[in-house]
Amino acid sequence: MAPLLDVQNLRVEFKTRAGTARVLDNVSFAVESGRILGIVGESGCGKSMSALSILGLVPSPPGQVKGGRIMFDGRDLLSIAPEEMRRLRGGEIAMIFQEPMTSLNPVFTCGDQIAEAVRLHQPVSAAEARKRAVEMLRAVAIPEPEARADTYPHQMSGGMRQRVMIAMALSCRPRLLIADEPTTALDVTVQAQIFALLRDLRDQTGTAIVMITHDMGAIAEMADDVAVMYAGRVIEKGPADAILDQPAHPYTQGLLNSIPRLDLDPSGDLPEIPGVVPPLTELGHGCAFADRCPHAFAPCRTIEPRHVTVSAEHSAACHLLSGMEDAA
Repeated sequence: MAPLLDVQNLRVEFKTRAGTARVLDNVSFAVESGRILGIVGESGCGKSMSALSILGLVPSPPGQVKGGRIMFDGRDLLSIAPEEMRRLRGGEIAMIFQEPMTSLNPVFTCGDQIAEAVRLHQPVSAAEARKRAVEMLRAVAIPEPEARADTYPHQMSGGMRQRVMIAMALSCRPRLLIADEPTTALDVTVQAQIFALLRDLRDQTGTAIVMITHDMGAIAEMADDVAVMYAGRVIEKGPADAILDQPAHPYTQGLLNSIPRLDLDPSGDLPEIPGVVPPLTELGHGCAFADRCPHAFAPCRTIEPRHVTVSAEHSAACHLLSGMEDAA
């Protein structure tokens, strides 16, 4: 099956006072209808910028898409007219943003904002849109949805606002849903309800979902496929089971080892990845993870690794997999 979304060699740069930051460096991933792609990595690795690029929301200036293609149902989103992009955005392609307080309009009620999204993209009356808004608030487990539809964002808690954003994104039954940390500020019970809601949407409508997160537990529960990002690059990708069971890149291994487990010594320290993500203005020609990698050797600092096949549909960009260490 051809992917509904196919991102190919996407490059995005930002001009800063410190120099040019390669925010996305030849990023490629794809997701088919009815499947969930998890994009995982630390803060600042390019996950959210990938989502903004798909929606045509890269702030320019200072950002600029320098190359690549974003194919959605056979159309390159980087070359379509702005009017067509606006029709797709919110209708066929929807996004759950990470910061609900800055994404919701403070002078309109939550119900009116959801209803407006419905009327912009579907031929329904105001009464039907209002009914859909209440239904969606009920679907995301907001109590007394009829009354809550008439409240303003500032009258809701952070978790409630997050659920309003999810309700708005799902209201038009999009073909592609991008969820950027969709369960931020939600307790575990509501998180489970939201995950169940997203799975039901996928199963009932065939919606493709791109879920952006730093939570490997959420990836294990939700994702069919995974793309691991680091410093603006996809450094490992493949089926979720393969990556979770046999991570090939040292960075992916570090992320999984950092998850608390019951079999760990409670008196010991939780394993961590030393150091921090390097500034994107200072990336060299080698592997961006080299300074933090316990297995790094000389070529890692001078030669950028290419993706090597690990198993069927599973690949990682690491010199350890190419045999270069033995040659060195």
